[in-house]
Order: sequence, then C-alpha cells, then structure tokens
Amino acid sequence: MRVFGWRVPMMSSLLLWIVLWEIAGRAGWSFLIPPFTDILKALGEIGATQTFREATIITLRSFAIGMALAIAVGVPLGILMGRVRAADRLLGIWVDLFVSAPLTALVPVLMILFGFGEQTIIITVFLFAVWIIALDTRAGVRHISPSLIEMGRSFGAGRWALYVKVIFWAALPEILAGIRIGCIRGVKGVVIGQLLVSIIGYGALFETYSRSFLMEEFWALTILLFAFAILLSEGIALLEKRVEYYAGVRS
Repeated sequence: MRVFGWRVPMMSSLLLWIVLWEIAGRAGWSFLIPPFTDILKALGEIGATQTFREATIITLRSFAIGMALAIAVGVPLGILMGRVRAADRLLGIWVDLFVSAPLTALVPVLMILFGFGEQTIIITVFLFAVWIIALDTRAGVRHISPSLIEMGRSFGAGRWALYVKVIFWAALPEILAGIRIGCIRGVKGVVIGQLLVSIIGYGALFETYSRSFLMEEFWALTILLFAFAILLSEGIALLEKRVEYYAGVRS
C-alpha cells in the first residue's frame, strides 16, 4: 500500500487505531474505553483462569460442530441447486430469504425448541453459515462450462464420479469463498447465540463483564473473537489462492 508515494505496511492502519485507542483510554474520555495496554493485560489475566478455558472449549466446540454441519449440508445443497433447475426454483427463494433475513430473531424460538444448552448454539451457528455456503456453491457450479461436463462424460465418468471429480473441483473456488464468509457469519452466530442464551461459553463471560462494568475484560474478549474470525478468514483465503487453478480450467 502506498500513501503519497511512500510504501506503507498494510498493518499501519491497525497500529494507528491501537495508538489512538491508547491515547483515548489514557485521556479518560469514557470509562467504556480503557487503555489498550490494560486490555492486553486483562487478556493475559483472564486467559489463565479455569472459567475462561472452559468457556473457550464450549465456544469452539459449538462453532466447530455447527460449521461442520453447515458445510456438510450447504455444499451438497448448493451443488443440487446449481445442477437441478427444479431444485433451484424450489429451494432458491428460501436460501435467498435466510441469507438476507435477521436470523437473530430466530434464536429465542430455537431456545424454546431446543432449550438453553449447547444444542441451541450449534443450531444457531449452522443457520448463520449454511445459506451463504449453499449460495456461493450454487454460483460456482453455474459457472462451470458445459463442455467440461461433456468432457468428463466422454472419458466415461459416471454420475457420482462426475460430481466428485469434475463438478466439485471446478466449483471449489466459490465453495471456499462461501465457507470463508460462512465462518465469519458462524462466529457471529456463536456469539449472538451465547449472548441471548447467556448461561454458557463466552456469552456468560460477556454477561458477567458487562454487568460488572469490567470493560478491560469485556474488550479483551471482544478483540480475541475478532482476531479469531480474521485469522480463520485469512487461513481459508490462503487456501483459496492455492486452488485458483481450478477457476481457470472451467472455461
């Protein structure tokens, strides 16, 4: 990145915000904005507690199971919609609806149906992530050239082999893009679910910190979740770059 002809590292904007945050915290403008160094100190302190470790295990487990279910359902659903016109007409409107709908409003309903436990969080993560995965997978399948399908058939590929060895790999860039966005939405889902349930995982910690006005701990946990979402997104983005080849061979 260049600013006025000078080469500036991409992390410069982040460092600038940290400096401004530290200045605002030291100036004491609001108790809601503690100094950034105090937040980092609080992060180290809460990271050593048993409560934080237990909450992290619950949160990561809920996220992992929910995302695994979302991928297992979203990818086949997207391939089906991309290949079968009747399925696309039947299911497309619902996928579009859930992608744009405020899913947060459904969490209280899920609590009534599945209780106040981890199962509700898993389903919340699933609902936040599955639709965008299906939508991007559908787009990837629709970008595949018909000649590529015909080539697979001419080499004797059966229906199963055609889907597994040709269609899936040709649509892989969009599938990974959908999973990347789905992971970000899944992090949002696990936090929203736990905040509304507010008795397990990070939701319980957020509730405790906000009610007790422990803003250093509150922001430390928030920054930790942001960092997790960014690192997860960047990791999948690196994987996307490794499969860019398949985007070129579709045409």
